[in-house]
Amino acid sequence: MGWIGETMDSVKSLQIRQVLSQAVSLGMIVTSALIIWKALMCITGSESPVVVVLSGSMEPGFKRGDILFLHMSKDPIRAGEIVVFNVDGREIPIVHRVIKVHERPDTGEVDVLTKGDNNYGDDRLLYAQGQLWLQRHHIMGRAVGFLPYVGWVTIIMTEKPIIKYILIGALGLLVITSKD
Repeated sequence: MGWIGETMDSVKSLQIRQVLSQAVSLGMIVTSALIIWKALMCITGSESPVVVVLSGSMEPGFKRGDILFLHMSKDPIRAGEIVVFNVDGREIPIVHRVIKVHERPDTGEVDVLTKGDNNYGDDRLLYAQGQLWLQRHHIMGRAVGFLPYVGWVTIIMTEKPIIKYILIGALGLLVITSKD
């Protein structure tokens, strides 16, 4: 009969109480993940405490698929720091190094100019039309640590959605058919 036939027999033999118990367990897992994410947001001060490097623009320091851990403090941003920022009109955050810091004499606010380590020019072409500097509200956080290659899972699931659906389906089937 094979593995698929045994799995189907296992699903048919489940009682309603088991299904509800497993659904509650799955809900608790999802809720726990969300709580952990929100706690990390509060602790780090960043709207996204973990990001994946999606391009080779920061090589050799960070490669595509590395995971960066972010923190956003009130300290002034300095040249040489690696920041993650959002640009108006773009959904995906960008990871680049601060190359210039400009303090406005009238307000004391600090604006920054960024560049990818592996790019030839600065990022002004990436910024919104007419924007020459990033303000503090564009910056999501500073990189404080990284895990190499772990983000490839996210990249693969984004670029090949069928793998994501197969993985979700397999995990759902595993939860439904578990005997605990």
